[in-house]
Order: sequence, then C-alpha cells, then structure tokens
Amino acid sequence: MKYTPVAVDKKAPAKTGPRAKSGKVVARKSVPPGEIRIIGGLYKRSKLPVPNKPGLRPTPDRVRETLFNWLGQDLRGWRCIDVFAGTGALGFEAASRGAAEVVLCEQDAGLAAQLKALQLKLHADMVKVERGDGMSLLRRQALGSQQLVLLDPPFDSPLFEPALKAAAQVVAEAGYVYLEAPQAWDDEALAAYGLQVHRSGKAGAVFFHLLVRTSVPA
Repeated sequence: MKYTPVAVDKKAPAKTGPRAKSGKVVARKSVPPGEIRIIGGLYKRSKLPVPNKPGLRPTPDRVRETLFNWLGQDLRGWRCIDVFAGTGALGFEAASRGAAEVVLCEQDAGLAAQLKALQLKLHADMVKVERGDGMSLLRRQALGSQQLVLLDPPFDSPLFEPALKAAAQVVAEAGYVYLEAPQAWDDEALAAYGLQVHRSGKAGAVFFHLLVRTSVPA
C-alpha cells in the first residue's frame, strides 16, 4: 500500500504512533552554517565543513544529541549505514561512539571527497566512504545486517517510501532506522514497511523519527 504523507502545520505537534515519545522541539537554521562539530565520543568537537549546496541540511547539534541519547552513547560493535550522508554528521557521530563499521554514501562528488578527507584526518578506520546512489547501496546490504540505518533523503525527492522499504529489509531485528522528513510518519503509515515509531520529535519544520522493525515486508 502506497502512503503519501500529509503535510503538517508547523505549529502543530508531530503526529506519531501510540508508543512514540516526543523529542525536544528545536529550531533549524534556514541557512546552513559554515561548519558544524561532532558533539560526543572519540571525535568530539571535530569540525565538519558545511558547503553552501542546494538542499544540504546538516542535522543540528541538539537533534543529534537527542538521537544519540535515545540510542545510548555506546555503539560498540554496531554496523551502520548513512544512506544520504551529506556532511556525514550522523555517520561520524555513530563512529565517534564506537560503531564497528559505518558506511557513508554520498552521490555528490564534492561532498564525497570532503567525507573521505575527514575520514583520513580523523584516522577513522571504521568509516568507509562510498560515492554513488544510496538506494542502490542500501539494497545490496545483507538481510538484517545493520544495527542502524540513517535516512535523510532530499525533502523534494520521491525516495522516502523506497528507502523505508529497503531499510526494513536490512536493519537487524533489534536495530533502528532513523528518519528525517518534512512530514510526520505514524505507525499506521509505517505498517506497510514493517516499521513502527519508537520515538520522535520536531525541529522547526523537520520531523525526526527513531523507528524499530516489527516485521520484514515481502
């Protein structure tokens, strides 16, 4: 069943499933800053440059802080994939907290080169940078192989539904899918993908969700 999310008024609370718990309401700047910093773990305070590119939306510090408080600060042994990496903020935060393997996928050549340069600068051997189509890479992952799948597609793209379907296939039974979107997704909408809201929040006009797997869709 195809789901088309309904736009939610910016002043309205995020619509989530019965198990969802709200995150902090934080503001997102309309113009990307020149740089952001990793906020926790081994690489804390390391700078990540943010070039002025159309559609590039680095996840704000307080949203990342909320997410990793939800996940716990110790990700040792986790395998993670950041499907639409952009600045790499989410993936490098996971690596900073001990993830065993983090794949950052980015189609833009300049951003991919920037990610590789940062990986080398930090000596982050657990991080692998892939330049290419994130959806193609996600679909190639083994069933149940990832403890954390990070999804932050371009907001004007049609990638939300296929990304959720593919993520539900590759996330481990006790793993998580993180989703940023311009609309709230609730349990009814996510049921078709075998996913359910675990926690969620709203940052300005952006809704962020931590999802868990309920089943693997056919």
